Amino acid sequence: MARNKPLAKKLRLAKAGKEKGPVPTWVIVKTRGKVRTTPKRRHWRRNKIKP
Repeated sequence: MARNKPLAKKLRLAKAGKEKGPVPTWVIVKTRGKVRTTPKRRHWRRNKIKP
């Protein structure tokens, strides 16, 4: 990808990078294990971010 990218795209990529991580441990503990996976989990090769 180009080094010089539009700010809007850069912000979207940064947001997606933060969202793709696992659910925090305290959330799993607080919900007694009901919440374990994130619905926004994304693999970089399989699911692309909308432009």
